[in-house]
Amino acid sequence: MASKKHPKMKILLINKFLYYKGGDAVCTIETGNLLRSHGHQVFFWGMHHPENPEYPNADLFVDNLDLNRSSGIKEQLIVAGKLLYSLESKKKVSALIEKIGRPDIVHLHNFAHQISPSILHVLKKNGIPVVMTMHDYKLVCAPYTLLSHGKVCERCKNGRFINCLKQKCVKNSKIKSFLNTLEMYLHHHVLKIYDLIDVYISPSAFLKEKTTEMGFKNKIVHIPNFVKTDIYTPAYDWTEKSIYYLGRLSPEKGIHTLVEAVKGLNITLKIIGDGPSRQTIEHKINDEKISNIQLLGYMHDDRLRNEMSKSMFMVIPSEWYENNPMSVIESFALGKPVVGARIGGIPELVKENKTGLTYEPGNIPDLSAKINDMLSDKNRIKFFGQNARAYVEKELSAETHYERLMETYTFAIKNYR
Repeated sequence: MASKKHPKMKILLINKFLYYKGGDAVCTIETGNLLRSHGHQVFFWGMHHPENPEYPNADLFVDNLDLNRSSGIKEQLIVAGKLLYSLESKKKVSALIEKIGRPDIVHLHNFAHQISPSILHVLKKNGIPVVMTMHDYKLVCAPYTLLSHGKVCERCKNGRFINCLKQKCVKNSKIKSFLNTLEMYLHHHVLKIYDLIDVYISPSAFLKEKTTEMGFKNKIVHIPNFVKTDIYTPAYDWTEKSIYYLGRLSPEKGIHTLVEAVKGLNITLKIIGDGPSRQTIEHKINDEKISNIQLLGYMHDDRLRNEMSKSMFMVIPSEWYENNPMSVIESFALGKPVVGARIGGIPELVKENKTGLTYEPGNIPDLSAKINDMLSDKNRIKFFGQNARAYVEKELSAETHYERLMETYTFAIKNYR
């Protein structure tokens, strides 16, 4: 797609993490790179972290806030205050705007908790249009996953956030659940602070529809995630009789279901990633002497693409409402089809008998059967992979994403309230 001429803008991108940590951080950084490649002036702002690369104006980033670290009562109260309404974030983002000059637009990503929505009052005061990419369900769900104790949950529909406290949804802790419940009522019902965002961007149609169904009324546009196709050389063939999983190792990702499904199959499963379930999986592999599963740990860039290229296809066994998973898009860019759970935004990408196969989430026999079904026809694997690559080139390329993003920025600026 040939790029249209767009006015050059000063754009501030905000995310709490600004290194290659997870999907939200990757999306923020790659969006910034894409915008710079088109001549826009891009600034990043977020949280200090030892893994951050060097950023201009990093002295104005907010202090590192580790919500998982145990601490004393005094520090816990400070953290609670920052989560609800951070005066530090307001002060530092104000200083940043004064230093760099007023941006034409601010593009928010993940900023809840470590930064807090307090910055929206500063952006509004300075007359800056704001868009936000939604990476999860935080706008309608206190723990952001629409999960309660490992099961899909929609009890907080239409702002009934008290259910988070009743169910102890946040790490099964009454205190943490109370704090997150209070946060939701304060931001949505008292301050109505999320109304200060002009346009929301949803990477999946499912996320847009589910968030609206749950009672969120603000304007949402659908813009899928993207990949730079030029760095992915399609590998429609494979050099190993293997399949792979790529992502966080945690229960809601269905990783335990996948391990059970491949036990005894005539295929090697490579698990790429890290997370809280890793040790449990390691013990299971050792205790049950499972010989066809390899834990490869976290990988990125060329090493990751090389490992993926060797395999036949990917499996994404999620048991929560996935958004628009980058692991699927990256696999498609490499010409690798996917076996995916029929949940959340996965079926928007994994189109049955076109770019892969789908199965009932959590159903171990169904997943095993679909993996064997894929393995039974090597020509079909290649055909699905070619369809997947063609889909990415047409719908999920960097240039397509850029044009959609510019349309959204222009709309937000013209319709700024």
